[in-house]
Amino acid sequence: MRGLLASSIGVTCAVALALPLTSPAAAARPVPAAEPRGAAEALGSTQSLPLAPLASRDRTLAPGAAEQGLPRRDVRHFSLVGVIWDDPDTVLHGSVQVRTRAVGADTWSGWQDLETHNDDAADPGTAERTSGRVHGATAPLWVGDSDGVEVRVRAEADRRTEDTARGSRTATASAPLPTGLRLELVDPGESAPAPGTREAAPGAQSAAVRRSAPAGARPAAAALRSAPTADPVADLATPEADTDAANAGLAAPGAAEIPALDRARTEQELFALRAGELTKQQRAKPYIGPRPRIVTRRGWGADETLRERTFVYTKKVKAAFVHHTASGNGYRCAQAPSLIRGIYRYHVKSMGWRDIGYNFLVDKCGNIYEGRAGGVAKPVLGAHTLGFNTNSVGIAVLGSYGSTKPPAAVVQAVARLTAWKLGLHGANPKGKTTLKSGGGNLYPKGKKVRLNVISGHRDGFATECPGRKLYGKLGSTRTTAARLQGR
Repeated sequence: MRGLLASSIGVTCAVALALPLTSPAAAARPVPAAEPRGAAEALGSTQSLPLAPLASRDRTLAPGAAEQGLPRRDVRHFSLVGVIWDDPDTVLHGSVQVRTRAVGADTWSGWQDLETHNDDAADPGTAERTSGRVHGATAPLWVGDSDGVEVRVRAEADRRTEDTARGSRTATASAPLPTGLRLELVDPGESAPAPGTREAAPGAQSAAVRRSAPAGARPAAAALRSAPTADPVADLATPEADTDAANAGLAAPGAAEIPALDRARTEQELFALRAGELTKQQRAKPYIGPRPRIVTRRGWGADETLRERTFVYTKKVKAAFVHHTASGNGYRCAQAPSLIRGIYRYHVKSMGWRDIGYNFLVDKCGNIYEGRAGGVAKPVLGAHTLGFNTNSVGIAVLGSYGSTKPPAAVVQAVARLTAWKLGLHGANPKGKTTLKSGGGNLYPKGKKVRLNVISGHRDGFATECPGRKLYGKLGSTRTTAARLQGR
């Protein structure tokens, strides 16, 4: 997500004509070795390739202007691409473009832009942020199954001069590029499609969103209680068991989804979860939306060995921040689990985070997915809104919504999810709340900020996320979520 920084320039989303193919000698380069997969080959891999200076004939660049990249080359299969660099606090002032070749094809795509300001991050001073493993990064881009790639990273010109008599325009200076630029090519691996994940016609609510649970489904009160803040889960046999245990009472161990509940059973679950915390008024009139169907981490095929073993919790959920992943809209909903696995691997292996940053993800058909591990009903601390991860939940819509209108199924799914998740903590989707900033480019550390209970990423950080078109739908999202809560 691109930050609104005065020194940065917009990247034009245009498709350039394909350049001539490289020479036979260049095409015969050996394929770089992928990250070792061992016996679990289907779980995915990452190729990390260093970028090098490029010779450019582009006269709009200043002499000696910074430009790095990678010429066209054959690589192992990948579906998601991003660029990282050494210092997470360094901003890349410039443009990053890639073009790819689909597996089995002879032609190359046009140049595609990567969002250079990826503003999702853990809060300053937290262990996740100060681990020493974190990198700066672009947003990832979904390109589909590919085996050829070319990339160029161009520094932004600080100032330009124009010769009107000659009709030429040349840059006279450029900002330096970050050090340690690397191209990350992510193969998300293979996994069976999540049960019930459906394609929906544009503007239609997905059937999966409307499904309800079997009549006999009942919550287990003891299993639903939140874990203490920042406390690791008790020792269990495997990471997969840890993840299942965090959702105990909502779904059976190994389940691919948490089923939807009707209003009455959702209220019973709320009483079980927060029995000793509800006021007399809340017990008499609980405001909570019916629990929606949620595809679990098992459902989208998460490799639980990638993430850090323990879970970290915040105290409560006072606000929801809505994001888009800026990864493009060229995916089918049946591919959403693969896209999520790709983002998960990119966040952990390439960017150095403890887990995927978002608490939940929503595809363009309205399917809802569990994000960061720790339990969908619990206040899991995420890495989604720099400075405001504490006491909030991050919901990311898969895709780019700066100029693309989100389908009705997306808006409905976000409303259903927030009506339930915020209702667990008594928050009014149409209300306001106060959060203390952990530090960012919009509010200094320690400042108390009054925000909408359902906010866009840009409300807490200077960024274009969640995209102009999706941000414009937050008003109707608040209204629908409040109605679903019975307000």
